[in-house]
This record gives sequence, structure tokens and C-alpha cells, in this order.
Amino acid sequence: MDPLELLLHPVRLRIVHALSGAGRTVTTAQLCARLPDVSQATVYRHVGVLADAGIIEVAGEQRVRGFVERSYRLVRSRAVVDAATAASATVDDHRRAFATATAVLLAEFGAYLDADGADPARDMVGYRQHAIWLTVQERDRLIAGLREAILPVLANEPADGRTPYLLSPVLFPLPAE
Repeated sequence: MDPLELLLHPVRLRIVHALSGAGRTVTTAQLCARLPDVSQATVYRHVGVLADAGIIEVAGEQRVRGFVERSYRLVRSRAVVDAATAASATVDDHRRAFATATAVLLAEFGAYLDADGADPARDMVGYRQHAIWLTVQERDRLIAGLREAILPVLANEPADGRTPYLLSPVLFPLPAE
């Protein structure tokens, strides 16, 4: 299965999010708890698909009540759609990718709001949209600035005091009149 097919599924993309963070390992039971709106069988099935594709790997195994429980870690280099694949994607591929990203945003935001103690003001939740006018050069500088701000924190490992956040920058041109 190609990277687009693997990652353009809401459950698989949410599993990738749950495993994000350098060195982070998560058990299938923890994944099920993290995705309470997804059946256990569905989580296990998609973990298997991601593991078979090498996007996640077994980080360890332990016996729990007579069963072997595996923990998984993300193989970051395999959990991306590279520039060449993105460039060769069809308009319909992009439409599906955006629909998947939007579905995942809705599911993750719903799970956040449904959790005990959710406080969007305290957590500085943001979902503003701004229509901005840019030249090609200004757009390129904006993207470079966003990359400069985001790339260093992508390597952050889970640690005391760190909370995982979902950041989803979206940029596309609007029809000009």
C-alpha cells in the first residue's frame, strides 16, 4: 500500500498522532483508551496495517493476564508523504487528504472536549481563520517562518510538563475576484 493510502485513513492517522513524539511508545490498550470512539477491533486492525507497512514497529512485549501486550513506536521516516508523492497526487487525492485531515481534526477535537477537565481557554485552543493577501515571495517567507518555528519542536520527546498538541496549519489560495 502506498503512503497516501496508508495515511489517508482517519483511524490510522489518529494512531500516528498518538505515537508522535521522539521515542514515544504506546501499547494497543493505551491506543484504544486514546481513541474511545473507535472499536478495539478496528484499532487492532489498523495497528496491524501500519506495522505491516513499517510505519510503526514493535518497541516491546510483555505478558499481561496471559496475553502478550505489544508496545509500538512510530517510524517517523516512514510516516510521511514525501514531496514527490505529494507533487504527483491527483486533485482527488488532495481532496481525500483534506477530507481525512478534517475528519481527524473533528474527531481529535471532540475527544479533547469530551475529556474530563477540558478547558479551551486555559489550554489556549485556537482555530481562527484569516484570509490574507500575499505575493508568491511573501507566501514563501510565511511558509519558511512557520517551518522555522515548527520543525525544532517536532523532535520534542514526551516528558514531565509536556502535553501533546495537534497543530494543523492549512494554507491554500482562495478564488480572487
